[in-house]
Amino acid sequence: MAGRGDPPEGGPEGLPGGGDDEYGSVDFDESFIRAARLREASAKERMKDHTHAVRRVPPPPPRKRPRHPWLRHGPRRVLLLFLVIVLAFGTAVYLGLRNPYRPPIGGTAAQLRMSVVPLAPRDPVPGGAPDDLFERSPAAQFQEGADGVALPPARETGDFSEGQVMAALTTVKDYLVASSMDPDVLTGHTVRPVRVLLEPDQLDQFDRSFAAPADDGRHTPAGWLVRFDPAKVASAGAVRARGTLRYEQTSAGTLEITSDHVFVYALRPAGAAEQSAGRPVRDASLFTVRREMRFRFDVEDLIKHRAQVVSSQVLAGPQACSARAPTTLRPLLAGERAKPGDPAGTDPYSAGPADTALCGTLARTAQPSPTRQSPPPARRSPSPSSPAP
Repeated sequence: MAGRGDPPEGGPEGLPGGGDDEYGSVDFDESFIRAARLREASAKERMKDHTHAVRRVPPPPPRKRPRHPWLRHGPRRVLLLFLVIVLAFGTAVYLGLRNPYRPPIGGTAAQLRMSVVPLAPRDPVPGGAPDDLFERSPAAQFQEGADGVALPPARETGDFSEGQVMAALTTVKDYLVASSMDPDVLTGHTVRPVRVLLEPDQLDQFDRSFAAPADDGRHTPAGWLVRFDPAKVASAGAVRARGTLRYEQTSAGTLEITSDHVFVYALRPAGAAEQSAGRPVRDASLFTVRREMRFRFDVEDLIKHRAQVVSSQVLAGPQACSARAPTTLRPLLAGERAKPGDPAGTDPYSAGPADTALCGTLARTAQPSPTRQSPPPARRSPSPSSPAP
């Protein structure tokens, strides 16, 4: 007889208390049920939809991986990183500008070293007509104007081609002509034709030489150019010149040119020039300036048509010696002579700044020679037909 809990026909075969239950040992937990793709509709769902007892369950969305901490606040972290980089770059730039070991004013180019020596005459300065003075002076064969600065043949060096050497020589000639022959430069009306030919690193030294001249071997105007006081002297003729130019490559990428020229000026008093305008000049005198200069070039200088002036040695006379560095040369004109006892003696035992002014004596052979007296006409013997005295 069947048990109380069994069906009338008896329990299923195979397992005690029931039939052959092959899923009896399977534990259908909640995760398994949720993962099922088919789900039986509930009674309420079947009442609403009688056609489908079972419906397909859509697969669950994929689980999101946890984001990296840097990615959780991505925009903010990226912005913070950008600000750190900008701050570091700005700090580096600031420290570079505030570097206590910056190069001195004047940049990488060396400052011009110069010496200007006035030459005082022993005798009164000869005067006369300009052409006559030139003919009686050592400058008789000098060329007028820019023709007096002749260029030597250009040949290539180790790092510079023939064209580059010629470009350097041309720049030096332009500098010498602008600084020694330009009328506006000679009269002090401008310095621009000379200034534009200098390397930018030397412009501060150049400007200071004219704003605050000093006899310190660095800031004398005559070391850069020739200048006269137009209130005292005036030109009485063309400038004559003669000299030499030599070039050599002194190091890798550096070309140096040495110029040695003598410039001779015919000058006269400024007031007399205005009064005798249009009349032949009879009261002129010669003023001689010897300039020995050294120029340095690199490739950039050649491209930009500029030069670095390394050294300048100037001898100029006739002029009076002076302990002060003048802003212009001060020629002695026709009939004038140097003051006796000039320059004053220097006392090495005295306190205060030392007086280092230099002065020389102008040789008599550097001045025009005295006017030669023409020989008297030869006395002719009386002709036979002439009456006896």
